[in-house]
Amino acid sequence: MATTEEKPNIVFAFADDWGRYASAYQRHEGPQSLSALIDTPNFDRVAQEGVLFLNALVPAPSCTPCRSSILSGQYFWQTGLGAILVGAVWDDEIPTFPMELENRADYFIGYQYKVWSPGRTANAPIGAKRTRYQPAGVQFNQFSHWVTEHASEMGVEAAKQALYDETRQNFRAFLDARPNDKPFCYWWGPTNTHRTWERGSGHALWGIDPDTVQGHLPAFLPDVHEIREDAADYLGECLAVDEGIGILLEELSREDVLENTLFVVSGDHGIPGMPRAKCNLYDIGCEVALAARWPGHIKPGRVVDDFVNLMDLAPTFCEVGGIGPPETMTSTSLIPLLESPASGQIDSSRDFVVTGRERHVHVARDGYLPYPQRSLRTKDFIYIVNFEPDRWPMGDPEGLDDPSTPAPEYEQLAYNTMVAYADLDASPTKAWMIHHREEHDVEPLYQLAFGKRPREELYDLIHDPHYMHNVAEDPAYATIRETMQERLFQILKKQNDPRLMEQPCRYESEPYAGPLAEFQLPPSR
Repeated sequence: MATTEEKPNIVFAFADDWGRYASAYQRHEGPQSLSALIDTPNFDRVAQEGVLFLNALVPAPSCTPCRSSILSGQYFWQTGLGAILVGAVWDDEIPTFPMELENRADYFIGYQYKVWSPGRTANAPIGAKRTRYQPAGVQFNQFSHWVTEHASEMGVEAAKQALYDETRQNFRAFLDARPNDKPFCYWWGPTNTHRTWERGSGHALWGIDPDTVQGHLPAFLPDVHEIREDAADYLGECLAVDEGIGILLEELSREDVLENTLFVVSGDHGIPGMPRAKCNLYDIGCEVALAARWPGHIKPGRVVDDFVNLMDLAPTFCEVGGIGPPETMTSTSLIPLLESPASGQIDSSRDFVVTGRERHVHVARDGYLPYPQRSLRTKDFIYIVNFEPDRWPMGDPEGLDDPSTPAPEYEQLAYNTMVAYADLDASPTKAWMIHHREEHDVEPLYQLAFGKRPREELYDLIHDPHYMHNVAEDPAYATIRETMQERLFQILKKQNDPRLMEQPCRYESEPYAGPLAEFQLPPSR
């Protein structure tokens, strides 16, 4: 039986492309949020028995650089080739919290599904294949496709159960392999919330009627059936993630180790295939769910307003394991927030998060060029710098900037990311907006989604919660813009961001920008 003297176990449930969609957020976001349409009892349990964070953001809204930051506890631009998606190479000289826990704190570590990829060597920061435990398979990552395919022979609920059993058996393989005298650190990384999904699966598998999504979409998305259905399908995948969280909690309880486990749940960025979300620095791309449960350390039922960058988890996990974080970890431990008995704002200095991105899909722009951005998010404002505003933020339009150019077939745009605007995942939403881009009500939303952007963007979230109106050039906001720019650049300089500290910047040439045929993404990606 676990005792308070034992080192705590650490379980990190981290879903690919899962933004801030959980019913625990309903009362904080209002009845018109997408979170109001679903019930996530297992995530909510973690929040109710622990702490819910209202202002958790990712360091980068692209999976590999985000995970590089979280694993290493530093900004993505401090991780070498880990700062890009396709073509990433892990530098084994960079300490990561799993390997630090294994080597310095004698933790037993393991994972199932995805931790760090695509890139070489896949999942290197957590021991690569050596620490992988998934003997039952990886079909959970194709949840709606697999269940739909097998529903006719098994029934929907039985097909779902088969995938729940897969996750359970994989986790049990890890638990059964651990030495009895060792604490453990485990990463559960499902990718089912990454596209693609079975169209109509939100309704068919989870009972989420697309019509109920009406009135719940952000203002920059057309509120039409096709996009509502796309959102409903995504919410269904979020419900599958929640079921997996429940399985982990059940197995920890069965092993009588739940009460000596720090259990953390989050995701690596916002929804894919939706304009202004994944691969963008707006809230829908960077805000994520975050809750933590740790009996005896976290007072239950707390809600924290402090701004948290997910890279802060690395020094947190090191500290939980009884070791000091390596000097390379430029982030700050969350232990004071976790162990405080208070709710609201705990640490007055945690009033911002810096996010950014460089290159996502390597062929998105001619010359393999990135779209460099940095942003400062505070309570009331988002300030964004687009360092190369002459480039297309979502990738080259492949002719679609000309209204006379006919759009590719709907199905091509829905399933092949590379057809146009390759930094936005293929989706029915992408296809619908491109096919309707000339319509009077759609054209301004299309420009917000796909058009070029000015060097500076500033949004007043109190009056403009969906960041529709850029006020960077508004004289009434001049002082705020100048203050936020100065603060952002001070942080970037302090953290040696190549965008400010190098001329020319490394991200403009090989190996950060260049042809990488061996890393070509499949069309569905």
